[in-house]
Amino acid sequence: QVQLVESGGGLVQAGDSLRLSCAASGLPFSSYIMGWFRQAPGKEREFVAAITRSGGNTYYRDSVKGRFTISRDNAKNTVYLQMNSLKPEDTAVYYCAARSRILVTTISTEYDYWGQGTQVTVSS
Repeated sequence: QVQLVESGGGLVQAGDSLRLSCAASGLPFSSYIMGWFRQAPGKEREFVAAITRSGGNTYYRDSVKGRFTISRDNAKNTVYLQMNSLKPEDTAVYYCAARSRILVTTISTEYDYWGQGTQVTVSS
């Protein structure tokens, strides 16, 4: 049984930092591309960042480039999202996702497994 469990969300002020973690189990973690998505109230789920299986390549949506960093520790079956200089528009539920195919994609329906999400709220 595959499980992805996110943690690290919370309520912060604009300019603060948070680090999200996603612990994976039940799958060969190092064989999966990992991604982070987010969904704000009334909006569609959107791509935030992704990392290749070895961690050698990372991808970001434009609005988070330079502020967010995705990383992974294959020995711990965990992917991280370091979020700095947070803005109120970053407020959303953040989800991690796993994709078994080779190529990275920003399309949420192309990911095979999802976590339950963690709330991030940034006050102004």
